[in-house]
Amino acid sequence: MTRLWLVRHAVPLLAPGICYGRTDVPADPVATDRAAEALAAVLPAGSRVARSPLQRCAALAEALHRLRPDLPSTPDPRLAEMDFGDWEGHAWDALGAERLDAWTADFAHHAPGGGESVAGFMARVARAFDELPHAGEADVVWIAHAGVARAAQLLAAGTRQVARASDWPREGLDFGRWAVVEWRPPGAFATPD
Repeated sequence: MTRLWLVRHAVPLLAPGICYGRTDVPADPVATDRAAEALAAVLPAGSRVARSPLQRCAALAEALHRLRPDLPSTPDPRLAEMDFGDWEGHAWDALGAERLDAWTADFAHHAPGGGESVAGFMARVARAFDELPHAGEADVVWIAHAGVARAAQLLAAGTRQVARASDWPREGLDFGRWAVVEWRPPGAFATPD
């Protein structure tokens, strides 16, 4: 099986508790360099690196490439974080229970802030996931976001749709950290009749 390394960008230069999904905020440069050093020490030679086009991920990919010239990256818009529409830039606790409850009531299809639904987000990440190479080829590295990592972990486990908020993974990757999952071809989880 091909291994997929899910890497989260370093801590963003933003106050804690702010919704920032698709907002293009920079990451702390010192934390980015530390994350790149740790990642450079463990990634196998010949890994293929794709990244979110957002600057916090581009910075980590560039820092990694400086340390490991064998690991250039390619931007992939499908690896951008979920779009929270007009919620972006606002504190999560200032959004109000009514707005958050509306989202959890229809977790799959409600577009928070008029942005992107979880179903749409999962489908976008699934398109990138389904194009990963077959077993025996190089490891793949995605330098992306917590939401992308959660979606990819669900996809690796065979979950294509998330109907309820309680089905969405609570634990995410820490800033500058990674997880490794095995990629299986689309349809590998089909059950026999």
